[in-house]
Amino acid sequence: MSTNAFILAADSALRTLFAEPRASRPTPQASRAELALTADEQRESAALMRVNHVGEVCAQALYTGQALACQNPTLRAQLSEASREETDHLAWTQQRLNELKGRPSLLNPLWYAGAFAIGYVAGKLGGDQVSLGFVVETERQVEAHLQSHMDLLPAADNASRAIVAQMKADEIAHAQMAMKAGAVELPGPVKSVMQLAAKVMTTVAHRI
Repeated sequence: MSTNAFILAADSALRTLFAEPRASRPTPQASRAELALTADEQRESAALMRVNHVGEVCAQALYTGQALACQNPTLRAQLSEASREETDHLAWTQQRLNELKGRPSLLNPLWYAGAFAIGYVAGKLGGDQVSLGFVVETERQVEAHLQSHMDLLPAADNASRAIVAQMKADEIAHAQMAMKAGAVELPGPVKSVMQLAAKVMTTVAHRI
Protein backbone atom coordinates (compact mmCIF):
# COMPACT_ATOMS: atom_id res chain seq x y z
CA MET A 1 0.00 0.00 0.00
CA SER A 2 1.42 3.39 -0.99
CA THR A 3 1.86 6.21 1.52
CA ASN A 4 -1.04 8.13 -0.03
CA ALA A 5 -3.31 5.09 0.10
CA PHE A 6 -2.31 4.47 3.73
CA ILE A 7 -3.23 8.08 4.62
CA LEU A 8 -6.61 7.72 2.91
CA ALA A 9 -7.28 4.45 4.73
CA ALA A 10 -6.31 5.95 8.09
CA ASP A 11 -8.48 9.01 7.47
CA SER A 12 -11.48 6.80 6.65
CA ALA A 13 -10.96 4.75 9.80
CA LEU A 14 -10.66 7.80 12.06
CA ARG A 15 -13.74 9.47 10.55
CA THR A 16 -15.80 6.29 10.83
CA LEU A 17 -14.79 5.43 14.38
CA PHE A 18 -14.43 8.82 16.05
CA ALA A 19 -16.06 11.62 14.02
CA GLU A 20 -19.75 12.50 14.01
CA PRO A 21 -21.10 11.04 10.74
CA ARG A 22 -22.99 13.43 8.46
CA ALA A 23 -25.78 12.09 6.27
CA SER A 24 -26.35 13.46 2.77
CA ARG A 25 -30.02 12.41 2.93
CA PRO A 26 -32.64 13.17 5.59
CA THR A 27 -33.28 10.52 8.21
CA PRO A 28 -36.17 8.28 7.04
CA GLN A 29 -39.38 9.18 8.80
CA ALA A 30 -42.00 6.72 10.00
CA SER A 31 -45.38 6.83 8.28
CA ARG A 32 -47.04 6.46 11.67
CA ALA A 33 -46.46 8.50 14.81
CA GLU A 34 -43.93 7.14 17.29
CA LEU A 35 -45.49 5.42 20.27
CA ALA A 36 -44.08 5.43 23.77
CA LEU A 37 -41.60 2.62 24.41
CA THR A 38 -41.35 0.78 27.70
CA ALA A 39 -37.92 0.62 29.34
CA ASP A 40 -37.45 -2.96 28.14
CA GLU A 41 -38.51 -2.06 24.59
CA GLN A 42 -36.12 0.90 24.54
CA ARG A 43 -33.23 -1.30 25.65
CA GLU A 44 -34.01 -3.91 23.00
CA SER A 45 -34.34 -1.30 20.26
CA ALA A 46 -31.05 0.24 21.31
CA ALA A 47 -29.33 -3.16 21.22
CA LEU A 48 -30.67 -3.90 17.74
CA MET A 49 -29.67 -0.48 16.43
CA ARG A 50 -26.21 -0.95 17.95
CA VAL A 51 -25.88 -4.11 15.86
CA ASN A 52 -27.00 -2.18 12.78
CA HIS A 53 -24.49 0.57 13.57
CA VAL A 54 -21.72 -2.04 13.75
CA GLY A 55 -22.82 -3.30 10.36
CA GLU A 56 -22.37 0.18 8.92
CA VAL A 57 -18.95 0.55 10.52
CA CYS A 58 -17.99 -2.71 8.80
CA ALA A 59 -19.49 -1.51 5.51
CA GLN A 60 -17.33 1.60 5.59
CA ALA A 61 -14.26 -0.54 6.24
CA LEU A 62 -15.12 -3.11 3.58
CA TYR A 63 -15.73 -0.55 0.84
CA THR A 64 -12.63 1.43 1.80
CA GLY A 65 -10.46 -1.68 1.62
CA GLN A 66 -11.97 -2.72 -1.71
CA ALA A 67 -11.61 0.74 -3.24
CA LEU A 68 -7.94 0.89 -2.24
CA ALA A 69 -7.26 -2.48 -3.84
CA CYS A 70 -9.31 -1.77 -6.98
CA GLN A 71 -7.41 -1.05 -10.21
CA ASN A 72 -10.47 0.00 -12.25
CA PRO A 73 -11.21 3.77 -11.88
CA THR A 74 -14.88 3.35 -12.85
CA LEU A 75 -15.42 0.55 -10.36
CA ARG A 76 -13.51 2.47 -7.68
CA ALA A 77 -15.93 5.38 -8.18
CA GLN A 78 -18.91 3.01 -7.82
CA LEU A 79 -17.50 1.60 -4.60
CA SER A 80 -16.90 5.10 -3.28
CA GLU A 81 -20.51 6.07 -4.09
CA ALA A 82 -21.80 3.00 -2.25
CA SER A 83 -19.60 3.97 0.68
CA ARG A 84 -21.17 7.43 0.77
CA GLU A 85 -24.64 5.87 0.99
CA GLU A 86 -23.40 3.68 3.81
CA THR A 87 -22.30 6.87 5.56
CA ASP A 88 -25.97 7.88 5.60
CA HIS A 89 -26.76 4.61 7.31
CA LEU A 90 -23.98 5.19 9.82
CA ALA A 91 -25.37 8.62 10.65
CA TRP A 92 -28.97 7.41 10.88
CA THR A 93 -28.16 4.52 13.20
CA GLN A 94 -25.96 6.75 15.36
CA GLN A 95 -28.77 9.31 15.63
CA ARG A 96 -31.30 6.65 16.56
CA LEU A 97 -28.92 5.17 19.14
CA ASN A 98 -28.63 8.59 20.74
CA GLU A 99 -32.42 8.98 20.79
CA LEU A 100 -32.75 5.58 22.46
CA LYS A 101 -30.02 6.51 24.96
CA GLY A 102 -27.90 3.65 23.67
CA ARG A 103 -24.20 3.51 22.80
CA PRO A 104 -22.12 2.14 19.93
CA SER A 105 -20.29 -1.15 20.31
CA LEU A 106 -17.13 -0.90 22.39
CA LEU A 107 -15.45 -3.21 19.87
CA ASN A 108 -15.97 -1.02 16.80
CA PRO A 109 -12.20 -0.65 16.13
CA LEU A 110 -11.92 -4.45 16.02
CA TRP A 111 -14.91 -4.81 13.70
CA TYR A 112 -13.52 -2.10 11.43
CA ALA A 113 -10.06 -3.67 11.22
CA GLY A 114 -11.46 -7.09 10.35
CA ALA A 115 -13.79 -5.80 7.63
CA PHE A 116 -11.08 -3.60 6.12
CA ALA A 117 -8.69 -6.55 5.93
CA ILE A 118 -11.32 -8.70 4.21
CA GLY A 119 -12.08 -5.99 1.65
CA TYR A 120 -8.46 -5.22 0.88
CA VAL A 121 -7.31 -8.85 0.67
CA ALA A 122 -10.30 -9.82 -1.49
CA GLY A 123 -9.48 -7.03 -3.92
CA LYS A 124 -5.75 -7.71 -4.01
CA LEU A 125 -5.80 -11.50 -4.23
CA GLY A 126 -9.04 -12.13 -6.07
CA GLY A 127 -9.28 -9.10 -8.32
CA ASP A 128 -12.28 -6.90 -9.01
CA GLN A 129 -14.75 -9.69 -9.82
CA VAL A 130 -14.09 -11.57 -6.59
CA SER A 131 -14.14 -8.30 -4.64
CA LEU A 132 -17.55 -7.56 -6.14
CA GLY A 133 -18.64 -11.08 -5.23
CA PHE A 134 -17.93 -10.20 -1.61
CA VAL A 135 -20.11 -7.11 -2.01
CA VAL A 136 -23.00 -9.17 -3.38
CA GLU A 137 -22.82 -11.84 -0.68
CA THR A 138 -22.33 -9.28 2.09
CA GLU A 139 -25.33 -7.26 0.97
CA ARG A 140 -27.47 -10.38 0.65
CA GLN A 141 -26.65 -11.35 4.21
CA VAL A 142 -27.19 -7.80 5.46
CA GLU A 143 -30.56 -7.66 3.68
CA ALA A 144 -31.68 -10.84 5.46
CA HIS A 145 -30.32 -9.52 8.75
CA LEU A 146 -32.21 -6.25 8.40
CA GLN A 147 -35.41 -8.09 7.54
CA SER A 148 -35.05 -10.07 10.76
CA HIS A 149 -34.71 -6.79 12.66
CA MET A 150 -37.94 -5.55 11.10
CA ASP A 151 -39.58 -8.49 12.87
CA LEU A 152 -37.62 -8.17 16.13
CA LEU A 153 -38.03 -4.43 16.74
CA PRO A 154 -40.78 -3.56 19.23
CA ALA A 155 -44.09 -2.91 17.51
CA ALA A 156 -44.15 0.65 18.88
CA ASP A 157 -40.72 1.57 17.47
CA ASN A 158 -41.80 2.98 14.12
CA ALA A 159 -38.82 5.35 13.94
CA SER A 160 -36.23 2.56 14.00
CA ARG A 161 -38.28 0.47 11.59
CA ALA A 162 -38.36 3.31 9.02
CA ILE A 163 -34.56 3.60 9.14
CA VAL A 164 -34.06 -0.14 8.79
CA ALA A 165 -36.47 -0.31 5.84
CA GLN A 166 -34.53 2.35 3.89
CA MET A 167 -31.23 0.71 4.73
CA LYS A 168 -32.57 -2.59 3.40
CA ALA A 169 -33.61 -0.97 0.11
CA ASP A 170 -30.15 0.60 -0.28
CA GLU A 171 -28.37 -2.71 0.40
CA ILE A 172 -30.41 -4.40 -2.32
CA ALA A 173 -29.33 -1.66 -4.74
CA HIS A 174 -25.67 -2.10 -3.79
CA ALA A 175 -25.87 -5.85 -4.47
CA GLN A 176 -27.47 -5.18 -7.86
CA MET A 177 -24.73 -2.67 -8.70
CA ALA A 178 -22.05 -5.24 -7.92
CA MET A 179 -23.77 -7.92 -9.98
CA LYS A 180 -24.04 -5.63 -13.01
CA ALA A 181 -20.36 -4.71 -12.61
CA GLY A 182 -19.34 -8.35 -13.06
CA ALA A 183 -19.38 -9.98 -9.63
CA VAL A 184 -18.64 -13.70 -9.47
CA GLU A 185 -20.53 -16.08 -7.18
CA LEU A 186 -18.46 -16.97 -4.14
CA PRO A 187 -17.89 -20.64 -3.23
CA GLY A 188 -20.25 -22.16 -0.68
CA PRO A 189 -17.59 -22.58 2.05
CA VAL A 190 -16.67 -18.88 1.77
CA LYS A 191 -20.32 -17.90 2.19
CA SER A 192 -20.58 -20.17 5.23
CA VAL A 193 -17.54 -18.59 6.85
CA MET A 194 -18.98 -15.11 6.19
CA GLN A 195 -22.28 -16.16 7.80
CA LEU A 196 -20.47 -17.53 10.84
CA ALA A 197 -18.41 -14.35 11.23
CA ALA A 198 -21.56 -12.24 10.92
CA LYS A 199 -23.30 -14.36 13.56
CA VAL A 200 -20.44 -13.84 16.00
CA MET A 201 -20.37 -10.11 15.33
CA THR A 202 -24.13 -9.57 15.73
CA THR A 203 -24.32 -11.71 18.87
CA VAL A 204 -21.43 -9.90 20.57
CA ALA A 205 -22.48 -6.41 19.40
CA HIS A 206 -26.00 -6.94 20.77
CA ARG A 207 -24.45 -6.89 24.23
CA ILE A 208 -21.09 -5.09 23.99
